[in-house]
Amino acid sequence: MQSTKLNSTNPEHLTYEHEPLAIAVLGGIRLEGLDRLRVTLKVQVEHVSIRHNLDLYNDNQLEKLIRKIAERLEIGTSVAAAALSDLTDQLERYRLEEIEKQQTEQEIERRMLTPEEIKTAKVYASAPSLMQRTGDDLQSTGIIGEWENALTLCMVMTSRLCNDPISAITLAKSGMGKSYLQEKVAAIMPQEAIIENTMITESSFYRFGRHELSGKIFLIEDLDGAEAVLYPIREMQSKKKLSKTVTIKDTTGKLKTVTLIVEGPISVCGCTTRESIYDDNANRSLLLHLDGSKVQDEQIMSYHRKVKAGKIDKDKEEQAREQLELVQRILRPIKIVNPYAELIQLPSTVHNPRRTLPILLSFIEAITFYHQYQREEQADENGEVFIETAPEDIEWSFNLLKDILFKKSDELSGACRKFYDWLQAWTKNNSITKFHARDIREAKRIHPRTLTRYLEELRMFGRIEITGGKKQRVGYEYELVTWQADASLQSTLEEWVESTLKEITQTHEKQTKGQKKKKAA
Repeated sequence: MQSTKLNSTNPEHLTYEHEPLAIAVLGGIRLEGLDRLRVTLKVQVEHVSIRHNLDLYNDNQLEKLIRKIAERLEIGTSVAAAALSDLTDQLERYRLEEIEKQQTEQEIERRMLTPEEIKTAKVYASAPSLMQRTGDDLQSTGIIGEWENALTLCMVMTSRLCNDPISAITLAKSGMGKSYLQEKVAAIMPQEAIIENTMITESSFYRFGRHELSGKIFLIEDLDGAEAVLYPIREMQSKKKLSKTVTIKDTTGKLKTVTLIVEGPISVCGCTTRESIYDDNANRSLLLHLDGSKVQDEQIMSYHRKVKAGKIDKDKEEQAREQLELVQRILRPIKIVNPYAELIQLPSTVHNPRRTLPILLSFIEAITFYHQYQREEQADENGEVFIETAPEDIEWSFNLLKDILFKKSDELSGACRKFYDWLQAWTKNNSITKFHARDIREAKRIHPRTLTRYLEELRMFGRIEITGGKKQRVGYEYELVTWQADASLQSTLEEWVESTLKEITQTHEKQTKGQKKKKAA
């Protein structure tokens, strides 16, 4: 009796012969989890067949199948045992070959830059006004508006190569272009650095290879459908590592424990229509609120019309995208030192400063990292090379994150804040102070349940109060309450930005003068 080589023409229906047995592996085999080999087999002799699901590494299950084959198909147990033993060996070799093939394919996907491409990218990265040009060129890739959000998200994804990567959550109602913005910015990143998922479970998060996520950008298209992985995401953001102990069976069928470890750090970027349920994750991420104005709506619709009219040069968009990708590809890990870090003290109005300050400092680090071709390399006493943060890096960080810091200081949710700003403008323009919910629905297209939620939040935080009416009839009558704290908060943040930048600039000028005197001496 001779065995034949495993036929893997159809990976979902592997076949193998060991006379007189013909065996098919239904559904193929899973490539992950080398500690087990679970299969569904169809074992046949002439026109008689049996089907059985088992782990070929489990001796008890294997012995049971051998006896079943011998009894049902009327052949010797030694023949069945030899066939299954040889099949197991061949499946192991096949699985390893497939894993190596996947790894090779991933390596092939890594783009090797030509000397000319490297030169072009370095010229771009070395020229003045790098941040301004990057923001403008992002618009040239097909992003409409959202200049600051796009550039902020670009720096978040660039931080993947830093010691402390940043994460971001893009928030907006359905159909506002959250995923589009995230995909467009991710398109300028090296694609081997992107891991994208529309749906992922908590258990599968721990099945990544130990270093598979390290230095990567983990994209989640819809956080609303990924609630199960919010905990491991938080752990990865805080500890830069995941670990989980699970129980498995060894080859003898005995239970044993193994620890699954997935190491970071990673930059996690996701989109959601909801905000309130992500408080714990939001504290570890930058929250980007999209522009929902009518002006932005018109810009987007105008772009779509021009696309259909053939007035948008897609080749130019691709050239802009490729130029930005080249810059990302020449970035290399390097230590960042921020000599001004001790001068950055958050205002007392910022909620959860223990988490907000590290995010701000990491964002400054990401901008410095992006300017690595414009910073002089230095070496510390141990010979480790580093570059220093410049005052303009901090200024860019403050300008991009000022509104985000305001939202972190705001007791209202982002969506409710936008509604409250609209409500103030609407009542002022119409010279009214009192209103009903139905008045708002007539003036603004908004779902009744959403409006009820906004009004309740505003009432809870003292922005409006009920002055009359009945819920069962015409509804409650509301009145705006005079509120000065919001303006005071915004003023405090602006003063903080101005004073901090002034102090940093003065410190920088003193250091520069001191260095010049030393060189002159």
